[in-house]
Amino acid sequence: EQETHLSVETRSMAIIDARIISQLLAVSTPNLSDALDRLGIDGAPQKILPIYPCAKIAGPAATLKLVPDGRAKESTVLGTLRAIVKGGAGSVLVIDASENPAVNCYGGVAGATSKHHGLVGCVCDGVVRDVDEYKGYGMPVYGKGIAQQSVRGRSSCAGYGMDVKLSGVRVCPGDYIVADDNGTIVIPAERVSEVIEFAQKVKATEERIIAQVRAGMDPVEAHEKVNYDNMLKAQAS
Repeated sequence: EQETHLSVETRSMAIIDARIISQLLAVSTPNLSDALDRLGIDGAPQKILPIYPCAKIAGPAATLKLVPDGRAKESTVLGTLRAIVKGGAGSVLVIDASENPAVNCYGGVAGATSKHHGLVGCVCDGVVRDVDEYKGYGMPVYGKGIAQQSVRGRSSCAGYGMDVKLSGVRVCPGDYIVADDNGTIVIPAERVSEVIEFAQKVKATEERIIAQVRAGMDPVEAHEKVNYDNMLKAQAS
């Protein structure tokens, strides 16, 4: 098999905008997904869910790509730790392990290191282990499942601080990641303001419909009043 050479971008750690993070945490991933639909943005990777009942997270992506053993020279263990340190406080570790889907891509030591360095969580296209440890120190982890085996001898690091994918959705370093009980969302950094704006409108509209239904309005009428079926049609380019 062709060897993958380690790729490391020299971009600096993400700058955290507390206002944007607060706004992202105030809406759900379904609200954000609706906004992405409206704006024609591909940012809703499928089947990346909470590994255990954990906190909702939002932050800029610190990216990492893992591949099968022998495909790259860098140790998965060391590459992961370097990616965590590079990401820094407030970021979300994003792991693309899609080429090695049955092998653990994030474990207890990496989780504890992430917690120590202030990362707000981990989102991965792959399986993880040491769930009991995440629970113990409160590290939110989202992924596709759980495995018990080690990465050692089964995985290698193809790079970090580089563009990766989550379930086929492109993630660039610094893109905004939001994850909750419903799944995971990827928002291009340059589009985050408009995505938030429309997600807020979606949330307010749905809350208004629910309030009207509870007040006795016919539910069909409540939906028709806001043209609900057409609200998410993508804007003409």
